[in-house]
Amino acid sequence: MLEKLNEIERLGLDALEAVRDEAALEAWRVAHLGRSSALMQLFNGFGQLTKEERPMVGQRANEVKKVLEAAFGARSEEMRQAALKRSIEQERLDVTLPGRRVPLGRLHPDTQILRELYRIFGEMGFQVYRSREVESDEYNFQLLNFPVGHPARDMQDTYFVESEGRGDNPIVLRTHTSPGQIHAMREVAALNPHNPPPVRIVLPGMVYRYEQVDARHETQFDQIEGLAVGLGITFSNLKGTLADLARRLFGQNVRTRFRASFFPFTEPSAEFDIECFLCGGKGCTVCGGGWLEIGGCGMVHPVVLRNGGYDPERYTGFAFGLGSQRIAMLRYRINDIRYFWENDLRFLEQF
Repeated sequence: MLEKLNEIERLGLDALEAVRDEAALEAWRVAHLGRSSALMQLFNGFGQLTKEERPMVGQRANEVKKVLEAAFGARSEEMRQAALKRSIEQERLDVTLPGRRVPLGRLHPDTQILRELYRIFGEMGFQVYRSREVESDEYNFQLLNFPVGHPARDMQDTYFVESEGRGDNPIVLRTHTSPGQIHAMREVAALNPHNPPPVRIVLPGMVYRYEQVDARHETQFDQIEGLAVGLGITFSNLKGTLADLARRLFGQNVRTRFRASFFPFTEPSAEFDIECFLCGGKGCTVCGGGWLEIGGCGMVHPVVLRNGGYDPERYTGFAFGLGSQRIAMLRYRINDIRYFWENDLRFLEQF
């Protein structure tokens, strides 16, 4: 039995010398230290030895096991160090090579077009006004001439925030930036209630609608609202403002049109379209008919003026709501609005 143990030790150490990779090392461990190895089989046969043989054979078997385990550990560490050395040699830097350019971040295309719109409207005399995204039903609908139960509410599928005990005035995610009109007019009118100063502002921000997503529609998107209130403001002022905006964005030869429409908070109302640059006015999956609607507009309804603190007998005003992403689609010839929020670097790095 002792001679067999000596043979197991010698064969194991000789076989370990021939090991050159991790797979072979693992195979050696299974063959010489695993449950089915000759050494383990010998341990299982101790019951057949006499009382005199067991202490001596057991001591020698443990010595052989420790020698093989130590040899295995040493060989494993030796191979790990060799692999580390090879890795270091492969990654050795050539200091004569030019440095790698650090990639720089950039503004999102939607942010870029919004800043361009701020600049243009700023040159026209408009100031930027911020309003909140979470609104009450009162500001989002009722003060804008959408009474409770009015069928026009179906035009804007609304996200409601869970809020108990508010009756007909629940909390909503704003469906348009128009609630900011009431906030702004009331703030300005409060400065001089009997003779409110004129208002000329743009209100940018995110809006939310539960819509079917496609190449032209998203459930969340940026709008930029415009509002001008004062003495003697007419629909011609509105048309001139939006037509001038289109020329500043797309050049002097851009084609625009106004289509009669309906919005509860403006009267008369219109849709503002720009000829689709993607198809040249022929019709495509983005525009649907050669023109792309970029927003609604109209003269501020007397009810809205009164709710904002302005006397509709003295004051008039116009308002418009533009989709900044649709403007960006025309500006950069993007054929799907869903690209803006997919966070695909292949798309974003083009801007």
